[in-house]
Amino acid sequence: MHGFVRNIETIAVMNEEFRRVLYTATHCQLVVMALKPTEEIGTEVHTLDQFFRVEQGTGEAMIDGVRSAIQAGFAVIVPAGAKHNIINTGSVPLKLYTIYAPPNHRDGVMHHTRADAEADTEHFDGHTTE
Repeated sequence: MHGFVRNIETIAVMNEEFRRVLYTATHCQLVVMALKPTEEIGTEVHTLDQFFRVEQGTGEAMIDGVRSAIQAGFAVIVPAGAKHNIINTGSVPLKLYTIYAPPNHRDGVMHHTRADAEADTEHFDGHTTE
């Protein structure tokens, strides 16, 4: 196994896709996201923990009704079962990466827009990157 060893900050900042799965391991998954101004991930609740790291832009993290301003350099941890959303409140794309533990999406999946992501019913199918 080789794992994932790359410059995640550069990858996240260069990413233009709403969601792109970079690497799926047995117990976690690395995903980059780009939210356009005023765009949001959409309110979600997972049965898993989730970590976000903002690399560019400004936004707002909502966790169980608590709103927190976020910007480049901020980390957000969402505990399993918490209702959450990430919203771009700035005038440039909000670039971030997230780690799901355990994996949440099919390995290698890419959604160009939020609408593409919402139209796709994919979920983690047990297949890992390697």
